[in-house]
Amino acid sequence: MRPWARIFLIGLVLWVATVVVTAWTGNASLVPTVVLFGSFLVPVTFVVWAYGRGRSPRVTVERLFMAFVVGGVLGVLGASLLESWLIRPSIIMYVLVGLIEEGVKLAALMFVTRHMDRRGTRDGVVLGATVGFGFAAFESSGYAFNALFTADGLSLAQLVETELLRGVLTPVGHGLWTAIAGGVLFAAGGRFRMPVVLTYLGVSLLHALWDSMTAIAIAITLVLTGRPWQFALLRVGRVPDVTAWQAHVYTALNWAGLIVISLVALAWLRAVMSSARREPKILSQ
Repeated sequence: MRPWARIFLIGLVLWVATVVVTAWTGNASLVPTVVLFGSFLVPVTFVVWAYGRGRSPRVTVERLFMAFVVGGVLGVLGASLLESWLIRPSIIMYVLVGLIEEGVKLAALMFVTRHMDRRGTRDGVVLGATVGFGFAAFESSGYAFNALFTADGLSLAQLVETELLRGVLTPVGHGLWTAIAGGVLFAAGGRFRMPVVLTYLGVSLLHALWDSMTAIAIAITLVLTGRPWQFALLRVGRVPDVTAWQAHVYTALNWAGLIVISLVALAWLRAVMSSARREPKILSQ
């Protein structure tokens, strides 16, 4: 069995066991273990998988650890500070979030790899993915922790649901976007040249579309299936009830949008990896 598969299976068994014991005993002291296992399992698994596929003498285990932990924490801290200062509810809120989070992850990647003498596109993809997955792990632990608290008290079920959903979506989120940006950055020699700027803006747009997909799906659903009485309620600032059919349309549109965004990002990453195979041999060894 491959290392990444072994890590995932062992971690999954331990996480499920911790959830079951926590639910059985009601021991709140086990909640941090549930949060950490559920938030870090998928990101760590994909970092190990990426390392195995793009192994390079310049991408050491120590450098991976620095990218995941230091890069991830710096990214989360930087995003939290900038978003608290700059983000206000508005039409462009999701665009700003995308620009900020992709910007701090790229800056974190540049920081943790500043001492690298030689850089290949494949190195940038692996280390960029590692920073992105580190960011995703720490961010998911925060979301899971917040999901624990409800109006009716602590909810282990809501925590688990949050971790399952974010775990499923993790491979096509932060790690994928930063892998693309990292590959292009390293292909440019670690300098912020025009291809890097355009890539940064592109992955930020994908990020913004991803975050705003719920709102986009709601808007499209209303345009396609909205009733006059629903628009009348919206005009006076009231939230109308929705029909069962509208709920189905919204769900289908939301997931379809996320799938399209993911496919675009995966195709982009594949193009970046294709360019890595055309690099001089000295960079790919």
